[in-house]
Amino acid sequence: MKISALRLVALLFCALFMRAACCAFPDHPVRLVIPSGAGGVTDTLARALAQQMGTDLGQQIYIDNRPGASGIIGSEAVATSPADGYTLLMVFPSHAVNPSLFRSLPYDTVKSFAPVSLVSNVSMVLVVNKDFAGNSVKDLIDAARAHPGQLNFGSVGAGSLGHLGAELFCSMAGVKMVHIAYKGSPQVLSGVFGGEVNMYLVASASSVVPHIQSGRIKALGVSGNKRLLILPEVPTIGETLRGYDVSGWNGILAPAGTPKPVVDTLQKAIAKVVRSADFTRRLTAEGAVGVGSTPEEMDGVLRADVAKWAAVVKAAGIKAE
Repeated sequence: MKISALRLVALLFCALFMRAACCAFPDHPVRLVIPSGAGGVTDTLARALAQQMGTDLGQQIYIDNRPGASGIIGSEAVATSPADGYTLLMVFPSHAVNPSLFRSLPYDTVKSFAPVSLVSNVSMVLVVNKDFAGNSVKDLIDAARAHPGQLNFGSVGAGSLGHLGAELFCSMAGVKMVHIAYKGSPQVLSGVFGGEVNMYLVASASSVVPHIQSGRIKALGVSGNKRLLILPEVPTIGETLRGYDVSGWNGILAPAGTPKPVVDTLQKAIAKVVRSADFTRRLTAEGAVGVGSTPEEMDGVLRADVAKWAAVVKAAGIKAE
């Protein structure tokens, strides 16, 4: 009986070991949903991240662009997917803004997802026309105070990070400026070039560096709490407007209920890529900084941004377009 019992335990142990080995995550390709179109900064970073992660994990991670409705379409697709780690979502600040802009969402912004890791932080760049008389954030604030309601700022749409960041800027500086929404960043930049737009918080630093270097536009500040490596001479807005700190970010979410061992495996893979020399070079070129946070840290950032932008949206009376 003892031999049979031991034999049974051994067989059971072997069966469990073989099951764990054959079902180790991941054992087939992983889908990474991008809730925006191809070609943007988020898409570019996601593809680089997916390629390196796939190599490290031994499985392909393929990109699925699901643009539309301010990221809601792509987010819903992930929220309703199986919680097994094989469907992931690359989010950016609009994910935290949407609860304040829309009366109802087909998912809960926080509870429907399991945070995995922040990938990067991205500072916006405050640019003005080359003929603007001043050369600093203080000069812009002084001009806005001297001409209340006569200066404007452009954005890529109501509720975008550039719009909210500019509204927060005006609120903290105690000035009033008019918001002008455009279809996209190229259109806003054309407005800045032509003098139709007085101020623009542009999300992609890399897109304006050539124009800054050529003198076509002026960069007065960056929105985050640290200067950018690609624009080291441009101060942060917070160096003048104390407490101002607005950063875009990219992070990975999984459906709520995804097993912790799976989340941990993904988080470690992301952190490894983010800290690699090649990915760091890509981030620097985009004016971004790698993070590779824990799930708990990402959860904290997401919850803080939901509350932060809810206050700004309410105070400015912003409505979804």
